[in-house]
Amino acid sequence: MTLLGQSVRAGLATLADPSKAGSMQAYMKSDIPYLGVSAVPLQQMCKKLFAGLRYQSADAWRDDVLMLWRGAHFREERYAAIALTGLRAVRAFQRAEALALYEEIVTSGAWWDYVDPIATQRLWELLCNDPAPVKQMMRQWSTDDNMWKRRCAIICQNKAKQATDLDLLYDCIAPSIESKAFFLRKGIGWALREYAWTDPDEVRRYVSAHAHRLSGLSRREALKNIS
Repeated sequence: MTLLGQSVRAGLATLADPSKAGSMQAYMKSDIPYLGVSAVPLQQMCKKLFAGLRYQSADAWRDDVLMLWRGAHFREERYAAIALTGLRAVRAFQRAEALALYEEIVTSGAWWDYVDPIATQRLWELLCNDPAPVKQMMRQWSTDDNMWKRRCAIICQNKAKQATDLDLLYDCIAPSIESKAFFLRKGIGWALREYAWTDPDEVRRYVSAHAHRLSGLSRREALKNIS
């Protein structure tokens, strides 16, 4: 464990609330125990600990992220690893080459609290910085056997608004449109609902055109904020 890892563990230990830990673990259905650290103090701790970090290479940054991720004894340590992926100081590293790092987090984490921040924040940043190869990879992820990679492909443009690439969105929805998996159905509805804030008529059109294939959950989620 590096000095950074020791600092993260020490910081989390000071914030731990054992009275909350059990209920947090039960809510998240987590195999990894919790310390009982709530989101806001965890974020504040990470901001303070990571403020002075400067990385000379993408490899050094990736190694620190994976050190925290792979060595985690508690779920909050993995949340800290995800926080480390979002530093302003590493924006230059947010390119297609970072996909392997995020793929490991997504596939080994395999739950929405890990996957969704990576998909909607980190993968969206990669799409902005390196669109051609990342779009190609999202189309590949959308057909992967791993459900969480499919979910990532579906929701990776949730923050895009007017910049949404509809061809990419629909290409990534198509392989899972008839899936029975809850997190894919929910992800499809969520992605469409987010785009509906920008173009509700287009979302109405898409839902109507594919009503026979979309699940009820996906349709309800997609149209939730459309009068």
